[in-house]
Amino acid sequence: MYSPTPDDWHETNRARWDERVPIHVASDFYELDAFRAGKDVLRAFELAEVGDVRGKTLLHLQCHFGLDTLSWARHGAAQVVGLDFSEPAVETARDLAGTLGLGPDRAAFVVADVYDAPAAVPDSAYDIVYTGIGALGWLPDIDRWAETAASLVAPGGFLYLVEFHPLTDSMDTTGSTVTDDYFSRDAWVDETPGTYADLDAPTVHNRSVEWQHPVGRVVTALASAGLRIEFLHEHDVSLVQRFDTLERHADGHYRFPAGRPRIPLMYSVKASRPAGSQG
Repeated sequence: MYSPTPDDWHETNRARWDERVPIHVASDFYELDAFRAGKDVLRAFELAEVGDVRGKTLLHLQCHFGLDTLSWARHGAAQVVGLDFSEPAVETARDLAGTLGLGPDRAAFVVADVYDAPAAVPDSAYDIVYTGIGALGWLPDIDRWAETAASLVAPGGFLYLVEFHPLTDSMDTTGSTVTDDYFSRDAWVDETPGTYADLDAPTVHNRSVEWQHPVGRVVTALASAGLRIEFLHEHDVSLVQRFDTLERHADGHYRFPAGRPRIPLMYSVKASRPAGSQG
């Protein structure tokens, strides 16, 4: 339900994520054994939109336990840095990097709140600042996020964001009817047990506090932070079954059935800092 932001939102969310790290590590959803064996977890459209990362530095904000982060290293990034506020997640990411033979010079992970990233990460700026799916909804202040992320983009570099489309949070379980306010600025406080990676997992820390950020506000925040918007793409696929009516395809993505009117399920943004400009 919508609610004024509770004072303990940060501690509440961190406890929830800390508890779910071992559940996610053991889940079929993340397929860690397949990842260790070489499976690429990055999506085809991400690889196409980000382009060649060979020789570049990449910072992944809100990296969870680092599968996407480490995948960028596998694609040739000179150094990747992952940041997350969950200590168990970061410890898992470091262990996983070690098993892949990637030392801190190639893959480093730090524990910090995303708003504190400039003081926490090893370098002052990166060629690519990347933030992955399911991250922005945990942040109350999208303008502060954009300013923080933009400050870490090196001149000539860019930020790449891929995220669930916030319209999907306003729809019923079929994706057919609008049931909630797309423009609400209040927090959404929930008590759902389990996790998207294992719906039946027994959990204790079930309270969560999230926020909805309309696409227009996200793009405007990035532009106001000094970045140039290169593109905004909306996608008709989802990585999870957001609605009962979605069908899983061979590529692992979920789509509406053929002939059914579609709405955007995900979106991606590339925003660059011109060469010669300062953060």
